[in-house]
Amino acid sequence: MEYQVGSFQTPVRMRSSALLETSCGYLLQELQMIWNEVGEDQFEREKVMLDLEQECLEVYRKKVDSANVSRARLHQELAEAEAEFTHLLLSLGERSLPGRPEKMTGTLKEQLDSITPALREMRLRKDDRVKKYRAVQGQIQKISAEIAGQPEYNDSSMATVNENDLSLKKLEEYQVDLQRLHNEKNERLQRVEKYIDKVHNLSAILGMDSSMIITKVHPSLNELSGMSKNISDSILAKLNSTVESLEEEKQKRLEKICQLGRALTNLWNLMDTPSSDRQLFSHVTDLLSVSSAEVSNPETLTPIIIQQAEAEVKRLDHLKASKMKELFLKKQNELEEICNKSHMEIPSQSEMDNIINLLNSGEIDHADLLMSMDEQITRAKEEASSRKSIMEKVERWMMARDEERWLEEYNRDENRYSVSRGAHKNLRRAERARITANKIPALVDLLLAKTKSWEEERKKVFLYDEVPLLAMLEEYNMLRYEKEEEKQRQRDKKKVQSQVIVEQENMFTSRPGTSNRRPSNRSLNGGLSNAMPLNRRLSLGIQHLGSNSINSATQGISFIKEGGKAQGEKMFARLSLASHLRDETASVVSTFSGPVSP
Repeated sequence: MEYQVGSFQTPVRMRSSALLETSCGYLLQELQMIWNEVGEDQFEREKVMLDLEQECLEVYRKKVDSANVSRARLHQELAEAEAEFTHLLLSLGERSLPGRPEKMTGTLKEQLDSITPALREMRLRKDDRVKKYRAVQGQIQKISAEIAGQPEYNDSSMATVNENDLSLKKLEEYQVDLQRLHNEKNERLQRVEKYIDKVHNLSAILGMDSSMIITKVHPSLNELSGMSKNISDSILAKLNSTVESLEEEKQKRLEKICQLGRALTNLWNLMDTPSSDRQLFSHVTDLLSVSSAEVSNPETLTPIIIQQAEAEVKRLDHLKASKMKELFLKKQNELEEICNKSHMEIPSQSEMDNIINLLNSGEIDHADLLMSMDEQITRAKEEASSRKSIMEKVERWMMARDEERWLEEYNRDENRYSVSRGAHKNLRRAERARITANKIPALVDLLLAKTKSWEEERKKVFLYDEVPLLAMLEEYNMLRYEKEEEKQRQRDKKKVQSQVIVEQENMFTSRPGTSNRRPSNRSLNGGLSNAMPLNRRLSLGIQHLGSNSINSATQGISFIKEGGKAQGEKMFARLSLASHLRDETASVVSTFSGPVSP
């Protein structure tokens, strides 16, 4: 411990002797005297001395740091001044400032003092250049606003200037752009004036108020408004649209006048109108050979002139309406005759009555009406020609159905085999009717194929007396199939009855003492008596189904509306069975009707 204390004593004396040479040495000497008087421990003395040295170092360091900060600030101010000066040179498009040395020497303050006047000069030049830019750009923005149709632009100080590029070259570019905008503005003003002149001329020809039309486009276009004219694209487009609409109206009225003039000429020629009456509307007929561009006289195409011409045409039309009405009725009868003959849809009576009312009121052009009727007659003839082959087969089918119904009624007659006057003729007709009825399925299938092909080609439904023919045919097939099923049930019932009869006959033949001839006659009579009711039941079933087929056209429509398509597919899937049943039915009818002679 003593070594440590001794080790501290020598540095303290050395430092004390060093400090005595300074102003702080006196204070340190006084501090040692106090320590000696107090008897301060050597370790505490060393500690206090270290603290004093540390505090002195901190004071020196703060001063040095403050000096460094001041120097750095001068460096920064000098760098910022040089950077600003360089930036101003670049933004103004200049290489250097006369009178300023390329390289600066001396202290930092001297260098800063030397660059400050040059920087002040460059700032003044910048402010002057910005004012010029703002004035040019303000004019550009003002004219651009006028061209764009925005509110009038007055405050040029609000123009945004890019201070990073203030070169004279850029300023010249802005001035060129400004001159271009001035030229465009003048060109737009000329276009506006041309449009306004056209509006005035067209309005005078059409008898319209040009001032109201121009004000409707934009109030500034009216000279009485006192505002600068709006020359924006939208206004030019509106003016162009207005002129085009007026020209279209002019062309439309000219065409209307020419149409009325031609109608007047035709009516005058038809009725031999004297020239004195024609002279009243010479201003209308004079326009027949004039183009729209040649019409330039004011009040030439006013609504009053058109109304007067229309009234005259209407008056003359009433005179010839009666003659045209007779011709229309004649063509109507011709069209109805074609439609009735081919069982096509006839124009409704209400529609024809409406046309007649229009004829009477003069609201329809007679020549157009007759031309339309001729076109309808031509289309009706063409459609009737395309339906001809189908209609021939439909007529055959209708006659075959009549024969089929007659055969059903004939089969229901219990006395058809009796020996009476004319019975042999009925039997021969029944045979012919049976042959015809057997051909009906093939005829119906052919009609279905032809009708579907016709509908696919024409893209429309084939109507027979306003009823779809396909629905009639499919309904007929369904009813015929139901007949065949009924006949099959009757044949099955007959087989059961026949077995019962055979069993009864066997019982009679097994009895002793019975003559051979008597059972034979009974068996024959029994067989005939059972065959006749079966035939009669078949006839009744056919009659019942035949009576249902009378309204097949109406049922065909309901068949389509209520899911007939699905039933039709199911029905066609069973056609082969229906054909087989049909052949068996024909054989049964032949069996019971064939052996009887007339």
